[in-house]
Amino acid sequence: MAPHDTDRTPDPAHRRPAGVDDLTVEALGSLSNALETVHRARGHLYAFHQLTGTADFELDNTLDLLRRAGHHELAGRLETELVGRNVIEGRWTYQLVEEYDDGYYATFQDLERQIREELAGGRRHLYEAELKQRRRTPGRPGHETAPGPARG
Repeated sequence: MAPHDTDRTPDPAHRRPAGVDDLTVEALGSLSNALETVHRARGHLYAFHQLTGTADFELDNTLDLLRRAGHHELAGRLETELVGRNVIEGRWTYQLVEEYDDGYYATFQDLERQIREELAGGRRHLYEAELKQRRRTPGRPGHETAPGPARG
């Protein structure tokens, strides 16, 4: 067995610094979880941005088909009322993405990092690392504390 197989503490990058109590580790875990949720939300926002753009471009095909079918008035109405329309007042989706990224998202990431640095020396995922230690079976393949040496 490699030495890390029997180690009952997280790998060095994820060890709790001296003086950090359980409640602080739990709070940092909660903050990390909230940030992960914001990352997912951001992904959904980008999906919304891309899907809305895809739909807008698909309308070009719709307009062509309506005109070829002789529905010029309906095609014209669709073109003037919907193609290129703002998704909310004054904004296309790329503007929503930029505002989210530069405002809420950037602030959230920055505050999470600052708090983690102040309370845990910048260490990430302390709560999860300790949870891993409680749930793994030391010495079993696939339950190592950290990756072993690279195999060639």
